[in-house]
Amino acid sequence: MSGLDDLDRAILNAAQEDLPLTHRPFAALAGRLGIGEAEVLARLHRMKQAGIITRFGPFFDAAAMGGAFCLCAMAVPRADFETVLTKVNAMPEVAHNYERAHRLNMWFVLATETPEGIEAAAEAIERETGLTVHRFPKLQEFYIGFRVAA
Repeated sequence: MSGLDDLDRAILNAAQEDLPLTHRPFAALAGRLGIGEAEVLARLHRMKQAGIITRFGPFFDAAAMGGAFCLCAMAVPRADFETVLTKVNAMPEVAHNYERAHRLNMWFVLATETPEGIEAAAEAIERETGLTVHRFPKLQEFYIGFRVAA
């Protein structure tokens, strides 16, 4: 990760480990690092603008809150990929989307407020694109404690 100094790395590592659930979490993080809240926010903003980080936010347990997640895939003709990508990504239920070098070349996650919402969202994408959405529901959950050392 070029473009990062030691303080950038400390901010990223600390934010992944224990960002407190308070009204001003970045102030608490800054206090632990011995810097000001404005500096933490400015550095995170700079890293986001530079593409060093692409997303900064929590992971929620949708099922514990009554919702659902589902991994989905589509076989999209190469000539239509960008058009279909735009339509799929316009759906508010699409959490993230990846292109793969495979017959099923578009993979995305649906996140909905209710389990029934998965079917409704997938069916809406099928109507909008004319393509089948293959659903791969979670059979078992594993907690991997995902962290990326900066």
